[in-house]
Amino acid sequence: MTFAAHARTFAGRPVVEVPTDGPLPTVAGPVSWRFARSEWDQTNEEKPSDGFRAAFEEFVDRAGPTVESLVVGAWGYAAFNPAPIAQLCAAAPRLPALRALFLGDMVTEECEVSWMKVGDVSPLLDAYPHLEVLRVRGGDDFRFSPVRHDRLRGLAVESGGLPKEFVRAVLDSDLPALTDLELWLGTPDYGGDTTTADLAPLLDGSRFPRLRRLGLRNAEAADDLAGALAAAPVVRRLDRLDLSLGTLGDSGAAALLAGQPLTHLSDLDLRHHFLSEETAATVVAALPGVRVDVSDPQEPDVYDGESYRYTAVSE
Repeated sequence: MTFAAHARTFAGRPVVEVPTDGPLPTVAGPVSWRFARSEWDQTNEEKPSDGFRAAFEEFVDRAGPTVESLVVGAWGYAAFNPAPIAQLCAAAPRLPALRALFLGDMVTEECEVSWMKVGDVSPLLDAYPHLEVLRVRGGDDFRFSPVRHDRLRGLAVESGGLPKEFVRAVLDSDLPALTDLELWLGTPDYGGDTTTADLAPLLDGSRFPRLRRLGLRNAEAADDLAGALAAAPVVRRLDRLDLSLGTLGDSGAAALLAGQPLTHLSDLDLRHHFLSEETAATVVAALPGVRVDVSDPQEPDVYDGESYRYTAVSE
């Protein structure tokens, strides 16, 4: 599976599309505006999309002061056109109310996630000191630099393979308000070389003291992560733990249950997993006060006698 649909909600608001022409639609209450301009660059030059740039400037001129939440979809053809990070940063003075930003809301038909040219997304946090939620999606040239940001509460990074350099830079950042962290670790085939050792500053609880939700999602090494989380100090202060979209199997679930108590959690998300029916039922029964999601069970693929598990987002 890859990305099959655009976001319908973001930051607790319905997503409303910015039309290609005409006025903005009338809305009742707060919304997340979605801006996208998909076009094929015949030159194949790796430069920002002129069509996106011009249309986005017009949108900001019209609606900038009132935009509180923004979803950015296709910025031309993302395999050739790099993400409009510089343009978004330059527009910050004209987007004074922006508190939530999602960069990269594209489906597979628009661009495979591993092809999406993004660049370093951390300048967005420097440009928007009042931003509270940042979600980014990407694959090619996907980078982060350590930053200090006093307001960011939620950070989500979606990828088919998240490089360890990206993860280390996030963990080296000073984010005192962060309560929600979501990392899609992916597979080595798409650059996802992050190991549990790279996550040590997160798992030992030394980073992000206000963290209450942790998502280590879409991970090929989900069993290893479950084993590490079984004794990780950070788990004790979490309210929600998310290991969904990965390859969690019976051994990982057994290690998780054999470790520290999880009864303090309100939610444990394991959907898209490779658990047997018996193990899935055991996890649910062991945590009666916890909302445990074991939906979307998967079956391994078998080739030449070898069994293979796949993350939800891969290609």
